[in-house]
Amino acid sequence: MNTKKILKLTLLNIGIALLNIALFSPGLLNIQMGGSNPLHAAIGGTAIFMSVVIFFYGNYMLITQKNRIIQIKEITNSEDCILALKQASGKRIFANDISIMLEQAESISKKKEKIRNVLLQKFNVIDTVFERFNGTINDVEYVFFTNIKSILNKIYAFDEEDYERISSSENRKKFSSKYIESKLSIYNEYITYIKNAMSDNEEILLKLDALLLEISNFDCLEIGEIDNMNEIRAIDELIKKSKYYNV
Repeated sequence: MNTKKILKLTLLNIGIALLNIALFSPGLLNIQMGGSNPLHAAIGGTAIFMSVVIFFYGNYMLITQKNRIIQIKEITNSEDCILALKQASGKRIFANDISIMLEQAESISKKKEKIRNVLLQKFNVIDTVFERFNGTINDVEYVFFTNIKSILNKIYAFDEEDYERISSSENRKKFSSKYIESKLSIYNEYITYIKNAMSDNEEILLKLDALLLEISNFDCLEIGEIDNMNEIRAIDELIKKSKYYNV
């Protein structure tokens, strides 16, 4: 049982206990089931009945609840992305990279929401200007998630045990230097690819920050003026480049 599930169970049962203490404690609500007050008796009986029901049902649901498993190809939003990255958290060699990517996934969601809020303050949701900006943001987010999918595919394809075996000083003596170099060269390609894709996503986040600043400088815009905005041009170029490499 994972830590999160244990915490939920603990909070549920503490909550039930505290509620009953508040209902029946003489110093608090002081509901007496055996007293002469029929209202107190009814409330007390109902409270005990509901506590028992919640205790058994809540604990059963939490204990039997299965964690959602997501396939890499199913990633379409920040929530999916974060879940998929957490599923890969057992990969020791990429633990720090996964931690950084989790921060990136949370960050792009926040930045997208900020940009959308600023746009809604300036334009109507059915305005063509809003639609142009919103479409660009969705496209760049797609590029971001495509990078995450590619990174996760590389992480799962990477053989950690073999990499550590080849990298160890003891095993280096068992194989020729040429063999060791060839094997490490292959693994280093994985690592380099992951680092570069992470850098690309960091660049996306930077461009969204710059776009937010540029949007905030305008009180009004015509649809034709959007294509001349520096950050829109930069993002459009990034999207085109990504589509070219992912054909």
